[in-house]
Amino acid sequence: MSCVSLRVRALVACACGLLLASTAWAQSSTFSDTIGNAVLCRDVLDPAYFFRYLSTEYGVPYQHQGGAWWFKTPKTRLWDVPVTAVAVSDDQGSLLFVMVMTDLAPDKLAQAIMADAGVRFDKGSVSVHPVLVSSTGSMIAWADTQSKIYCAQSRKLFRLP
Repeated sequence: MSCVSLRVRALVACACGLLLASTAWAQSSTFSDTIGNAVLCRDVLDPAYFFRYLSTEYGVPYQHQGGAWWFKTPKTRLWDVPVTAVAVSDDQGSLLFVMVMTDLAPDKLAQAIMADAGVRFDKGSVSVHPVLVSSTGSMIAWADTQSKIYCAQSRKLFRLP
């Protein structure tokens, strides 16, 4: 075999490897509707449904902490914002909730949501790090160096099993 033939084969193998690596994981086409509508309080919060959905999309949760199951969400975007994790309430607490974590500051996240989904957030408090609240009831707050957006409802109001 000639050197040119070996080089061509090596380039083709490298290109195929890069193509496979870049397409090995693709964001679900339903993530924005399913999780986006949930954290904007535009959907019924059924933690069992969201747990199954996230398990199907992202596999086993990486932790169970703070009354929630946490899922890592590599290469996932919502409102054109990178999402670092999604949490869904477990069946033990008094709240039903779905939460998305992002590295974007709360005000920048609120701007991205307004631009993409048309939902406006207003300051819900006058503290140094105010919680931003939408008319649908979702909230954006600081979480250490990240921000989180979530929708939470009382489990007693909905009497889910």
